[in-house]
Amino acid sequence: MRNLSLELILSCSYLFCLICVASGFVPVDNYLIDCGSPRNSSIGNRTFLADNFYSDILSTTQNILASTNVSSLSSSYDSTLYLTARIFDQASRYTFPIKEKGRHLIRLYFFPFVFGEYNLSTAKFSVHAQNFTLLKDYQLDKGSVVKEYSFNITTNQLVLTFMPNSGSFAFVNALEVISLPIELIPDSAGVVETPGVKHNLQNQALETVLRVNMGNETVHPQKDTLWRLWVSDDTFLKHSAVSTVSNIDAVTYKNGHVTENIAPASVYGTATKLDSDRDPRLNANLTWLFSVDAGFDYLVRFHFCDIVNSSLGPFFFNVYINSWFAYANFDLSTLTSNIIGTPYFFDVITSSISSSAMSVSVGPSSESSYYPMAILNGLEIMKISNSQGSLETSDSENGSSKTNSRSKIILITGLSGGISILLVFVLVLFLVCRRRRKLAVVGHSKEEDNFVMNMNQTGDTHSNGLAVFSTSKFRYRYPFTAIEEATNNFSEDLIIGTGGFGKVYKGIFRDGTKVAVKRGQSKSRQGLTEFRTEIEMLSQFRHRHLVSLIGYCDERNEMIIIYEFMENGTLKSHLYCSDLPVLSWKQRLEICIGSAKGIHYLHTGYTKAIIHRDVKSANILLDENLMAKVADFGLSKSGPEIDQTHVSTAVKGSFGYLDPEYLTRQQLTEKSDVYSFGVVMLEILCGRAVIDPSLPREKVNLVEWAMKWRERGRIQESIDTYLVDQASEESLWKFMEIAEKCLAKSGLNRPSMGDVLWNLGSALQLQVKEEKQSDEDGLVPKADWVGYQETTTSASTTQFSRGSLGNLAGVSMSKVFANMVKEEMR
Repeated sequence: MRNLSLELILSCSYLFCLICVASGFVPVDNYLIDCGSPRNSSIGNRTFLADNFYSDILSTTQNILASTNVSSLSSSYDSTLYLTARIFDQASRYTFPIKEKGRHLIRLYFFPFVFGEYNLSTAKFSVHAQNFTLLKDYQLDKGSVVKEYSFNITTNQLVLTFMPNSGSFAFVNALEVISLPIELIPDSAGVVETPGVKHNLQNQALETVLRVNMGNETVHPQKDTLWRLWVSDDTFLKHSAVSTVSNIDAVTYKNGHVTENIAPASVYGTATKLDSDRDPRLNANLTWLFSVDAGFDYLVRFHFCDIVNSSLGPFFFNVYINSWFAYANFDLSTLTSNIIGTPYFFDVITSSISSSAMSVSVGPSSESSYYPMAILNGLEIMKISNSQGSLETSDSENGSSKTNSRSKIILITGLSGGISILLVFVLVLFLVCRRRRKLAVVGHSKEEDNFVMNMNQTGDTHSNGLAVFSTSKFRYRYPFTAIEEATNNFSEDLIIGTGGFGKVYKGIFRDGTKVAVKRGQSKSRQGLTEFRTEIEMLSQFRHRHLVSLIGYCDERNEMIIIYEFMENGTLKSHLYCSDLPVLSWKQRLEICIGSAKGIHYLHTGYTKAIIHRDVKSANILLDENLMAKVADFGLSKSGPEIDQTHVSTAVKGSFGYLDPEYLTRQQLTEKSDVYSFGVVMLEILCGRAVIDPSLPREKVNLVEWAMKWRERGRIQESIDTYLVDQASEESLWKFMEIAEKCLAKSGLNRPSMGDVLWNLGSALQLQVKEEKQSDEDGLVPKADWVGYQETTTSASTTQFSRGSLGNLAGVSMSKVFANMVKEEMR
């Protein structure tokens, strides 16, 4: 039988609903298809129908039904679903009638096997649903995979499109389309990095990255009302002082707002907790580390259930995502009305993850009057679609290509509609593109091969993109085509960094010039202010310790900034989080001095000070000779007027580096940069991150930890162990003394960057003196000295030379270095 009547389909759907009644959830829309199978497949208490029963919803039957007799397949889902597949040689779509509008779940099952001339591991294709890109240029070499998505459907049908790449084909082994319980996904959630801000999720798609069950146990789909897989947390856990607990019988859904549809009792009834029963003095965070795609926002759901606290007392602890509080002083006992076994969950969103790793931690709170306690029962991580409606990192489409992609889908869904309209569209597109090309060429040199040499002689005719600048004062504009060529069409292989603004690529222009190309998120206006600010600031700066602006591009709604290429990357990567060679103490001092020179120039090189506002080790770059240059001026701001003491502005910067005075009063001064630089000095001294939730509680915050050892007179306990035997003790103490002054709570008590720079020179001299002495004893090679020119100050007529540095630690050197600015500008 090829076609099933509408009555039979409805009967099957009704039968499936009856089966689901036993599990407490009855989906209004439920399509379970065993693709390529000639018969139905019973999987647990569910029945996947042969997809020839759904021939009415498939756009074409011109495809292949494939099967395999593979005997062994490792999968948490029933292997029966992977024994057959439907292969698409051309773009094809499923059109599902939708009875209940709202958020629906889509699961796609893939397992590549060989069927005749079709080797499914070579298939390369994309999958679209409504206006969302679920998969782009997808290829699965081996193993079985289940991809899971959800989004709101506001019409009476769902169109799921499989689109093979040119010369390839697409396939799918099984698929599900199910309406979800209304309480499952929130309309919005709070953003971790910006408390008080809500992120709207109604118009965005979600992709399930992971569901994790704590307690070192996997929960298989058969035990979940929505057929979800919860993997064990043991492979993600990065802490040894843990214990696991299981008490599934204690879980009760009667006393709270949580239902089994949120998570099953098998999840809430198991947990990983801090092993403080064995050691009541234990004070550490439990940390799990997960791989994610950089550049996306993520919805993170935490599941909790008190199945261990028999005392019914307060149950405080902290919850973190990366270095941010997801929930400070989380009081599980109060939130569950002190009823053992009551499930609880909360959702947060972390925005623009800048690396491929996400850490989640729970740890003791200072509010707790009992011994340290922390627990986690389950975790869900869901990727949020970007501004282009895509869930794929490979989807780097600009506005034009996105339009083309949507046009293809429209063409598929309306093949019978108006070829003449398409021809008109193509003609208009051609005319627009030709006009853009003319506009891009105007103002640039006629010979594209020489545009780098002639860029300062060009005009500033604007494209019809962002139109960032309204005047012609900036003459650094590059054509988009030249940047595409330099980066090999923004090849993923050339990515050298990722941040909240976008990805950074290594580029090489035709004349051999190496550059760093920072590309903002395409088709998004987020970061436009920072884009403008950085170009405006960098176009004014010329200093050996500030990263130079090469150019920018704002064509085609792009936000691209081109910098000089820094061969050795960030200072942060040389201190921790990489396998790069360890920096010597002398190298660290020289890098610190170079960075201080750059910031000092910002503060004193102009009539009005420039406050960087985001000084951190990730924004200090190193060239091929390890010379430091300060970078990233997107948050920079002009300092106060002569008759003012500060600039009142919203707090911006990086957590862990923020001046506490600026944070609480929103009053920005140059001393805010000094505080941030003090934090960087501690990073240099200790060789670790500013905030590290994976460490014991007393070590999480670098500033607090290092200052405690400073107060005890034992800084050797906190410094990088590599430095202990090679750094001069006097130099270390001098350096720590400077850092401590920079970190004073009141800006009035902090030194100026000129004073910091002078004292860093003193610390370097002490180290050089020690190395010279060791050299005379035949222990180490002779070290070079970074020479300071003789200069004078109006405060004293004394001539200062490098030999007298040690006697001037208390002298303010802001004016001393003012004369150096002119020299450094060259």
